[in-house]
Amino acid sequence: MESNTQTKPKSPKNNRDFLIHLEAYLAKRDGVDKLLKISRYATKIILSSDLVPATHPFHRRLKTFESNVGLSRKAFRLGKFIQDINSLRSAKLDTTQNVIIALIAYGGEGVYYFVEQFVWLAKSGLISPTHARVLQRISAWAELIGYVGSVSMKVKELKGISFDERCLLSSIEIAVTRGDDVEPEMERLGKLREKKLMKRLSLVQDVADGLMAVADIRDGKGRLSGPLLMASAGMVSAVISTHKNWLSC
Repeated sequence: MESNTQTKPKSPKNNRDFLIHLEAYLAKRDGVDKLLKISRYATKIILSSDLVPATHPFHRRLKTFESNVGLSRKAFRLGKFIQDINSLRSAKLDTTQNVIIALIAYGGEGVYYFVEQFVWLAKSGLISPTHARVLQRISAWAELIGYVGSVSMKVKELKGISFDERCLLSSIEIAVTRGDDVEPEMERLGKLREKKLMKRLSLVQDVADGLMAVADIRDGKGRLSGPLLMASAGMVSAVISTHKNWLSC
């Protein structure tokens, strides 16, 4: 049964009651998924840092918990590839470069989410688990390609935001010398800098996720693939994505 709070008019985000905000956050697929992500990588950090001895019974429980949470998260990706199709449809494709970057970013991520559905089906036992390894390899490569495109896209967007910021600062300086009111421009500048910060955080998240995708492709072998490093990268990604989803909710 749906809560009556959904029918109430929305109050400004800054003044929203915490529990109402939390309810709205948890009502979203991404909200629950990100909390599971934090739980999983917090567990991975504990396991990889040897805080709990491998011989302790709780260590085995943590490994089971981490594995089950990982499988649960895959269920939240059912149909998620559609968002990449829609993102590609609504993307600004005014130049060849933008078309290529968008295809790499949204195409790679879309293929990743699409294949992850079959990985979940294989791990949950509906289809033969013999296909799981191949599917996971395809998924990891598609994910990495998507992050390459996403990083490229965000770097380009950051350059555009920085350019707009410089132009706005110049306008403010001119307005100040003329004695004009600069309050609207200062408000725009604040929003622009907030957008820039969120874009930088998103870039850090993509790099962290990309690092984990590389480790998946290499089966956790080689440099920059240590369990603790990967768990820490996952936690960084989880916290940033949780923060972004919380603000947008």
